[in-house]
Amino acid sequence: MLRGVAQGGMMVASTITLCVDREVRRMAYEGMIAETMSINGDKHEPISAYSARPLGRGPFPGIVLLHHAPGWDEWYRETTRKFAHHGYAAISHNLYHRAGEGKAEDVAAKVRAEGGVADAQVIGDTEGAVAWLRAQPYLNGKVGVWGTCSGGRQAFLFACNTKSIDAVVDLWGGRVVMSREELTPKQPTAPIEFTKNLSCPLLGLFGNEDRAPTPEQVNQHEAELKKHRKQYEFHRYDGAGHGFFYYDRPMYRLEQALDGWQKVFAFLKKHLAV
Repeated sequence: MLRGVAQGGMMVASTITLCVDREVRRMAYEGMIAETMSINGDKHEPISAYSARPLGRGPFPGIVLLHHAPGWDEWYRETTRKFAHHGYAAISHNLYHRAGEGKAEDVAAKVRAEGGVADAQVIGDTEGAVAWLRAQPYLNGKVGVWGTCSGGRQAFLFACNTKSIDAVVDLWGGRVVMSREELTPKQPTAPIEFTKNLSCPLLGLFGNEDRAPTPEQVNQHEAELKKHRKQYEFHRYDGAGHGFFYYDRPMYRLEQALDGWQKVFAFLKKHLAV
């Protein structure tokens, strides 16, 4: 039975209630599950990770996030959930797990003091994250890797040392191009030297005011991709430097970040959809 306040012969409250009910019924239900976990990393050693995915059976494309030099921090957890919101099964593994627990910036400082993380270990940890995704029943069979800053460098490095992924996104990854003086026992080879082995399409986003990588280094990277006839897209932004997606930092650039995210999702849809 309809109930309401009569005004001019109309039942106002009842009419509003019916309209709200119809609108609720039209809305698609949205849900997400996000949690910390342990996965097998390099040499099957357990490392921590954070995953997020839409609720439901899927199938969902997979994305592995390699965190930046400041560490496995809040921004990367938020970005993992952002990918889940857009329909991806996402996982961000902790490349600094072996340095111990604590605030992200403190752990990152400890890692820097120890000369960073070995490239071989990063490759092993990331292979473990990809393997974890591929074992999930809700995956659509496609997996990409994505990273910013040092994570962008490592995403490209990984894509040149595996056949297990379908796309890679490098956001302002510094030290893809390295001088001989920059090489270390933990990072013995510049990632650009592996370009001929790149196993999948690459998207790169860069700020023209960045100093790591510089525009000249991006040019060198692009020339190497062309030399080996690799499938890639590079987009460069005036008025932006390093880290222009980081909305919690002064380097954030709204216009460039919004356009960059559109390019990221268009690229991933192209290569990870079934």
